[in-house]
Amino acid sequence: MLAVISAGALVACGGGSSSSTTTSPPGDNVQAIAVNGGPVAGVNYEDAAFTSVTLCVPNTSSCQTVDGVLVDTGSVGLRILGSALSSLSLPQLAGSGGTDYYNCVNFVDGSYLWGEVAQADVEMAGEKASSASIQVIENPAFTIPTACSNGGLNEDNQSALGANGILGVGSYPQDCGPACATSTSPDYYFTCASSGSCQGATIPVTQQLINPVIGFTKDNNGVIIALQSVDGEAATATGNMIFGIGTESNNALGSATVYTLDSDGFFTTNFNSQSLTASFIDSGSNSYDFPDSSIPVCGSNTIAPGFYCPTSTLNLSAQTVGANGAQGTVGFSVDNAVDDFTNFGGVAALANLAGSNASDKCGPGISCGFDWGLPFFFGRNIFVSIDGQSVPSGVAAPWWAY
Repeated sequence: MLAVISAGALVACGGGSSSSTTTSPPGDNVQAIAVNGGPVAGVNYEDAAFTSVTLCVPNTSSCQTVDGVLVDTGSVGLRILGSALSSLSLPQLAGSGGTDYYNCVNFVDGSYLWGEVAQADVEMAGEKASSASIQVIENPAFTIPTACSNGGLNEDNQSALGANGILGVGSYPQDCGPACATSTSPDYYFTCASSGSCQGATIPVTQQLINPVIGFTKDNNGVIIALQSVDGEAATATGNMIFGIGTESNNALGSATVYTLDSDGFFTTNFNSQSLTASFIDSGSNSYDFPDSSIPVCGSNTIAPGFYCPTSTLNLSAQTVGANGAQGTVGFSVDNAVDDFTNFGGVAALANLAGSNASDKCGPGISCGFDWGLPFFFGRNIFVSIDGQSVPSGVAAPWWAY
């Protein structure tokens, strides 16, 4: 299943040119999203799409709406900061022997999130996932197991996370699936006693964090992320997350090309004479990320470490190839990130932001991939189907389409 590949994305402080407007399609399956800099006062989170989520104690009218939640097609599950739930106490998922279940997620930048598994009714637009397992992000009084922390940064607060939570609407129904039902080695789930004694645990698939979309009674086979186009830079950008694919008049697949995923949840990008077989489309990453040793990388002493800093804007292209053989050519541009952040301070939408995911051309694992981050979403409808759900294309999920 798809590795967690986002949310700990590069963030830097970065006014700009124009972007076109969008019109919300009618329907109770449409959730507004916005690239607006995020909820952290005085900090601008570039190229991140945010929405609001309403959480309720299951089967009650005790509810709270949390805004500033990052929309992430590169992970699965709803994860909310405990500090953002000031007026709501959600029931925890109990393990055996007086313990509670805890969940861990690690990101490719070395950061991680830890917190109790809670139950909530999750509401967005006119849809509801009843009694869904979510993660309540916290920093407990006891020591977090090293199998989770692994020397990384715990992004357990708004300042570090840049958001009040993460809405993972990726290509899978649960954050772990059968692997965590039979083994503790994925290190996703733990049971902890009140004394702080924790150990790795198995957990039934039905109790794992779910992609909230599969909990809906309808429109539950995927999402469409539709963001307005951005010409270079824009102060903000708006759009919609439309639930379902081919289930309503407003979510038809149309002429979009379907790119199926391999057994690890990836497709291939052919770029710069490299076959990047671990490629993915990820709204939770705030830039195009790919290996290219010919493009200068901004230095660690700059305001944009890790991003690309070419001497002038580069116009590039790459070919995307699905496991089903579908192919398409994508043109994109790469700006000097230091210049962007210096010249367009406070701008939230940067269409040409890119960064390096490898020190050489193509190393092992994820460095052999192309991360089509949020800039790829501007001006496109990106379809994300969910594994195991019925879809209208005639091609079994999971797949991405655009």
